[in-house]
Amino acid sequence: MEIPKFGEKLTLEQVEALKAFSKSCRSSIVEMVTNASSGHPGGALSTVDYLALLYAFRLSQTGEKIVISNGHISPAVYSVLGEMGYIDKDEVVENFRKAGTPYEGHVTRHVSGIFYGTGPLGAGISAASGFAVAEKVKGEALNKEEIEKVFGILGDGEAQEGQVYEMMNFVSAHDLKNFIVFVDYNRVQLTDSLEEIMPLDIRAHFEASNWKVIDVDGHDFEAMWNALSEASMSNVPVLLLGYTIMGKGAGEMEKDGADFKPTWHGKAPSAELAGEVLEHLAMSDEEINSLNELKECIKNGETYWQPSPAKFIEHGSVVAEVNVEGARLYDVDELTDCRSAYGNALLDLGNLNKNILVFDADLQGSVKTAAFHKAHPERFFQCGIAEQHMVSVSGGASLNGFIPFCSTFGAFMSSRAKDQARVNDINSANVKMVSTHCGLSVGEDGPTHQAIDDMGSFGGFFNTVVFEPADPNHCDRIIRHVASHYGNYYVRMGRHKLSVLTKEDGRVFYDADYKFEEGVFDLYREGEDVTIVASGPMVEKVAAVREKLEGQVSVEIIIANSPSVLDESLILESVQKTGRLITIEDHNTHTGIGAEVAAMLLDAEASGPDWKPIQVERMGVREYQLSGKHVELYEKAGLGNQHIKEVILKML
Repeated sequence: MEIPKFGEKLTLEQVEALKAFSKSCRSSIVEMVTNASSGHPGGALSTVDYLALLYAFRLSQTGEKIVISNGHISPAVYSVLGEMGYIDKDEVVENFRKAGTPYEGHVTRHVSGIFYGTGPLGAGISAASGFAVAEKVKGEALNKEEIEKVFGILGDGEAQEGQVYEMMNFVSAHDLKNFIVFVDYNRVQLTDSLEEIMPLDIRAHFEASNWKVIDVDGHDFEAMWNALSEASMSNVPVLLLGYTIMGKGAGEMEKDGADFKPTWHGKAPSAELAGEVLEHLAMSDEEINSLNELKECIKNGETYWQPSPAKFIEHGSVVAEVNVEGARLYDVDELTDCRSAYGNALLDLGNLNKNILVFDADLQGSVKTAAFHKAHPERFFQCGIAEQHMVSVSGGASLNGFIPFCSTFGAFMSSRAKDQARVNDINSANVKMVSTHCGLSVGEDGPTHQAIDDMGSFGGFFNTVVFEPADPNHCDRIIRHVASHYGNYYVRMGRHKLSVLTKEDGRVFYDADYKFEEGVFDLYREGEDVTIVASGPMVEKVAAVREKLEGQVSVEIIIANSPSVLDESLILESVQKTGRLITIEDHNTHTGIGAEVAAMLLDAEASGPDWKPIQVERMGVREYQLSGKHVELYEKAGLGNQHIKEVILKML
């Protein structure tokens, strides 16, 4: 037996071996979900034939990337990985979905051979296209004649997700002909058939987006291999519409699937039924010999590939190969916005580093990524008005060798694409989300566009850090920092222009010697009576009020750059000196820097009898504002200079 190449016909011997491979996998699937008393056997049984074929005769020799977007079919994926010898088959059968083991209910990168962990439907297929983007950029940089393929698996009900439409348009627009997607078209979803829940014409939708669609019997190995061969030679992205049966090969479960009943979508069989199915799936000596011969053939292949365990790089680790030299210095007489500073820093990074990619949501003029686009069109990817896809495609690209920056307005990044950012967070990806038009700074666009809860949106994530610059120089250093340090970052900034912050002698505060560090806040002005912890555009306002109160009140100003990583020692030392604290931010007071600092103070107060009680006032946005100039909105929200002055004096 030999490993076939695309274009070659399968022999009878190869087909029989694949049947034995799938049969063994089906036994593992049934055992897995029965032992766990939970899981999704229906879709796993309907996709396992395609996965067996693809892994045995293609991925085992190429190591090409595959992303399973319908992550609940994990029993199928784990069973194939186990049959391939990539993971311990007995271990996964015994420990599927059990605490303390890596074999989660949805596919996860903790299992060798999984490139991106998925669960929320729609996100994974966008991430898969991110892997395809990365392969395209790599291949074109090396002038390769053939770009490495990337494979995706999509559920048919999953195609109802709007993000899938965002993905299919993006893939077509960027000519990702190296991307092949298989749809498990068993026509059954969670509670009923597709026809009853939400009928859709998957073929028509993909063809309308200029994909090639190939109908194929998802249980016919020869038909699937021929379809894959045809797809591999296509000059457009390809969708394999795999007609399958939910519960295939499992007796009563298959019978329900053939009748489009959702019985086994997310339900484990009883021990009795499982026993009957396993008895039916028992392997003959001939099948066992055929399977063993196939496994030997795979391992003896000329280019046999074996996956390495996924790397989970510590968040904040330095990415040594990223060059961040040439930090810009905005002088004291320059009035500019942080978004322009972001665009300039991004251009510099792109000039120095070939691994920087930029993804845009039709906002390059507003978020200031247009200069990068002009200089490096081959590394700039327009997503259209599709923020969810933009964040997910960035996640996939980040786990395939690139550092993606994706930008939009804060209201859309943190609300519309939060789910996608969360999946990136779970995957410990390396995405740089940069949002402009945050806070009341956006002004006249009104409350739908005024992102006043965006920091809180990411506050519950474990692998994402939030930053907010206080002036253009600060912004420049933060952008260079996130590019050169591993992990997901969210950088927020307003729309309006800011003055360059200065030292008391008038020189630039964030000067050429300044180096940004996570967890380090900046003591902007020293004082004795009141501590003000300010962020973003509020620093400039607080500094102006402090100057007006000179000789009347001694105000200490701390510039807070993040609610995620507080500089506890600096804040605690200051407030124990002054006994009074004001936090101020262009953000909701319940979920931003003020809330995090307040929680920190509660912990400090509970730490011992030496704690000196302090007065605390949190200033921020407490209700939605309407349209208006940003200065007017700050006044209406109680963030005007006079309001700040009154709060300070009230504390004395």
